[in-house]
Amino acid sequence: KICFPHHAEQKSLDLYQHIPHFCFQEVEREISFRTECGLYYSYYKQMLQAPSIQEGLSELIHDNLTESKRTINLLQRMNIYQEVFLSVLYRLLPLQAYLEPVYFYIYTVFSLQAVYVIALYLTAWLLAGSWLAGLLTGVWYILNRVDTTRVEFTISLRENWSLPFFALQVTAVTCYLRPQLMMVWLMYVTTCCFCLTWQFNQFILLVQALIVYMLDIVDLLTTTQVTTLYLVQVSGLLSVWLLQFCNSMILGSLVLSFIVAALFIRHCQPDLKTGGLLVRLAKVLLHSILVLLLAFIINSLTKKALQLRSDEHIFKFIKSKFALGPTRDFDASLYLCEEAFGLLPLDTLERLAGTLLLYPYVPTVLLLSGMLAVAVLHNLRYVMLSGKRGQVDAFRPDVAYNLLHSVLYGLLAFSTMRMKYIWTGHMCAVAAYGVCGTDLWTLLLKALRCNTKVLVQAFLSCPSLVFSFWPKLMEELSELREFYDPDTVELMTWISTKTPKQAVFAGSMQLLAGIKLCTGRVLTNHPHYEDKDLRERTRQVYQVYARRSPEEVYDILRAVGADYVVLENSICYERRHRRGCRLRDLLDLANGHIMDGPGENEADLVPASHPRFCEAIKTDAAAYTALFTSTFQNKTFYVYRLKKKRKKSGKASSEPGVKQ
Repeated sequence: KICFPHHAEQKSLDLYQHIPHFCFQEVEREISFRTECGLYYSYYKQMLQAPSIQEGLSELIHDNLTESKRTINLLQRMNIYQEVFLSVLYRLLPLQAYLEPVYFYIYTVFSLQAVYVIALYLTAWLLAGSWLAGLLTGVWYILNRVDTTRVEFTISLRENWSLPFFALQVTAVTCYLRPQLMMVWLMYVTTCCFCLTWQFNQFILLVQALIVYMLDIVDLLTTTQVTTLYLVQVSGLLSVWLLQFCNSMILGSLVLSFIVAALFIRHCQPDLKTGGLLVRLAKVLLHSILVLLLAFIINSLTKKALQLRSDEHIFKFIKSKFALGPTRDFDASLYLCEEAFGLLPLDTLERLAGTLLLYPYVPTVLLLSGMLAVAVLHNLRYVMLSGKRGQVDAFRPDVAYNLLHSVLYGLLAFSTMRMKYIWTGHMCAVAAYGVCGTDLWTLLLKALRCNTKVLVQAFLSCPSLVFSFWPKLMEELSELREFYDPDTVELMTWISTKTPKQAVFAGSMQLLAGIKLCTGRVLTNHPHYEDKDLRERTRQVYQVYARRSPEEVYDILRAVGADYVVLENSICYERRHRRGCRLRDLLDLANGHIMDGPGENEADLVPASHPRFCEAIKTDAAAYTALFTSTFQNKTFYVYRLKKKRKKSGKASSEPGVKQ
């Protein structure tokens, strides 16, 4: 159902100002942008609502709606240049008469997935030397789309924007590592686009830098190639640093520190690739220790100089995941208890095997790994100062890069399920190379005295694969689903019609993102977690689900400027997570309180002196009604307005532990 009116002659590009005061259908459509997706899409909508592009940009640079009592630069803090670019493009192109803003946004994201498939197609073609490998890659990507992309149900997620550019960058690197193909400009552009669209870019590029480093120390890349690849990464990151108004998180990234350390140690140890096997192995070991040590020192000094703490929650999560840090840290536990940040489920491999992707992938990786090991040992043992090589080490650098890319990102996917989407797409290209790559099969086929062309053509008969899965694919595509959440629609309707436009709302990060999108109200916190003070503020606001006194909760909410607080039954009485991972459990553990429900508690936890706030406030006890007024409720949500509290003895209440 469409709520946008269509006018033949429309003087203003702001379609949103022509919408009726409130539109149920539009809210139903907007709340389908769940959690952080709704927050990102709200800035696209905000840019279209602005009277001009310049004013819209100014509102984003001096934003005081996303975080109450604060003015922040959204272009610096968040990766939303894609929303800005699309909004500007929509206003400039003659699209308003026949294409609504939301569909322009959705179609663009879906088109990027087509770019993703094209990039994988080209990578497989370059590796195998056959366009049929690219075709097989595309078929596998589509058949395994449950594990290769999340665009179907989280459209505006940052990786849906960035991974297509990363796949293009991998294609450009593959081209660059082939003789007589110079793709430096494409590597730079795609690196910039990738980094600009995803806040976790530094960790993905760190793995890529490690791949380049590994290929360098085993002499599979030339000095020029190594330096060029490093400088492309550095220039891409620094370009994004400038575009994001000198975002200190980029300068304090591990990948920059690692590249600087690797280039410096390489310059100081020029004779790394000389000597016999044992000598070279000792040099490589020493070289690697020095690089890692120097990278750690550079990173620590940089973060100390910049007073950078934006990404410390990620390292807390990594430490806790591998039992190297405290297990009660609220931020780390919040990540650890999410399924997306857990280990890769085994049913993923079952699905990949069900589409016949896993079967060629595993032997291809094993065969290539064996061939690479032989080439590496030969290089480490026999390459002398002259740089001459024998036939044994004739291992293509582009194949070596893609092999290590698949292996390392595969390990990352097994450790953190959310990262599997980097691995599974590239997995299709590697498997297709294993099936269609004639050079890969030559050695084996000669040993078996088989006809290469005949056997390869037999493997290329992928129509049977398409035929087998075509009915199931058509059935899935024909299935139409509608997002139905009447309680949330009712809440958004009430907020938009019954509360002041400048009212400040407190609640869960996920819900507040929807409130920002559907109503434009001011938030106390939101799902974008890359800020130390915001993480602390979120933990304090979440005390509404902990065992705290009404006075303490009131002071906390007042300190962050909240006028209303929204409580959710799904959080207060959560059953989705196991005991110890429910939000109320995480808060109890962080506060040192015993968790409720059956089960054991650690010895140092103590009983709380107050009941759980989200439950006790519904009793309408005098202590709660004196500070909070119930203004809205349905089966899912309870909204309370904070009353004005009289100061006692001339002293204003304050929020414990919240930084202003």
